[in-house]
Amino acid sequence: MYAAYFGLDENPFSITPDPRYLYLGQQHAEALAHLLYGIREGGGFIQLTGEVGTGKTTLTRSLLDELPDDVDVALILNPRLTIEEFLAAICQELGVDIARDATNREKVDALNRHLLESHAAGRRTVLIVDEAQNLSADVLEQVRLLTNLETAKTKLLQILLIGQPELRQTLARADLRQLAQRITARYHLEPLGREELADYIHHRLEVAGARAPLFSNRALKKVFHHSSGIPRLANVICDRALLGAYTREQREVTGGLVDDAAREVMGPTLEPRSGNRWRWPLLAAAVIAAAGIGYLATPVVEEKPTVAEPARATFSDWLADHAAQTDTDTALRTLFSRWGETYRSTGAPACEQARDRGLRCLYEQGSWLTLQRLDRPAVLSLIAADGSSHQAVIVSIADDEATLLAGPARTRVNAGELGRRWTGEYLALWQPPPGVEGALSVGAEGPGVIWLRDQLDRVLGPTDRPEQPQRYDAALAERVREFQARESLRVDGIAGEQTLARLVALQDAAGLPRLDEVG
Repeated sequence: MYAAYFGLDENPFSITPDPRYLYLGQQHAEALAHLLYGIREGGGFIQLTGEVGTGKTTLTRSLLDELPDDVDVALILNPRLTIEEFLAAICQELGVDIARDATNREKVDALNRHLLESHAAGRRTVLIVDEAQNLSADVLEQVRLLTNLETAKTKLLQILLIGQPELRQTLARADLRQLAQRITARYHLEPLGREELADYIHHRLEVAGARAPLFSNRALKKVFHHSSGIPRLANVICDRALLGAYTREQREVTGGLVDDAAREVMGPTLEPRSGNRWRWPLLAAAVIAAAGIGYLATPVVEEKPTVAEPARATFSDWLADHAAQTDTDTALRTLFSRWGETYRSTGAPACEQARDRGLRCLYEQGSWLTLQRLDRPAVLSLIAADGSSHQAVIVSIADDEATLLAGPARTRVNAGELGRRWTGEYLALWQPPPGVEGALSVGAEGPGVIWLRDQLDRVLGPTDRPEQPQRYDAALAERVREFQARESLRVDGIAGEQTLARLVALQDAAGLPRLDEVG
């Protein structure tokens, strides 16, 4: 909204992790160096901790961009899993084929064979577990046992644990000392100091195209006072302060504008938040389980809720008013109902229930553009002004406004306000096409590859068919990279869940829930 007014190319203070905006201050540069060194050395564990909002996720995404081409990565965003689900998720991330009813032993054996083959081919494998403070003791023990997969000279799996400060306390327990002893590199991210936070704000503005300072010195001090140096909270305050300057037609953000912004973001008190007390809860990870396979006939979408809502002062007010209906179970029931399905809170994990109905879960970090391109209803993880967490389902997007549901209640919110309350996390359901049973990469064969070729020909334009159209070859991988670059997806030449889900969304299949429906 205010970008053009200030001569910016884009919003500089989005809370969605973007490696372009990574501020490599002294401690972030040291942390990245520690992580890269630990991965190059191989073996054991690497531990990265920090308060919520200090930049762990952004740093991790930058790390992924820095990894050599010979490194394969399994990224686990949801650690609240059973041992069975955890092993299945690793196998899925690495493209390891396992039977649906495989035992834990069979999963580990299959993973070991894959790691040995990768090692023989000169490749290394890294397992990254985000929000690792939520790992159960049983799963942590299984994680330790995975480091026993090795050759006579080399560990086959490098493990990076990323979490909040509680992770350090967990690993200090006596019953986990064997795991703690295997940690070869540790780093803890602290909130930024006052000068570093000012540099951080200037850095983000410069990346967004600012050609002159937009915050007065007093305003920068005020941002530090209210955020206590936590980058994510500083982002939200700065974004709201720029919007305030725009609405008042001011060319510089003053200390008073920052106070007003902080009051709106944090509530009436202007006392700074302690870095040890501030928490930004994430979408309940218990809903995530290993995604399944299969396909489903066109669903019959249930009748939409029709409860009208009176206008609210802010989106945050609406979240607070409907706090009892913004829990995870209510959001999942709403999401499943858009597909004509019933979610049972006392049953199997949500993604396992989805799998049994021929659907898959897509649990990712994204942006407004990501949601538009996915074009499917999704549970969004939201933060109210008082720091409380909420989940609501986005069911339509029209221009710069979205419709969200919390049970039967609904509201419309513009992109700017949603961006200030949304952590960037979303959980969507999507329907894989027949013949596609997992990620497709070079060497894969079957009807799923033919489907992939057909969709890319439709989107990118036709090409000459090879002699073996059912085989995923290097030329097809290049076509996938072209599509991924066009759609702002991770460019790796592998048709993974995000790539497949986007291709499915472009099919315009009748009857499937979309974001162009009336909420």
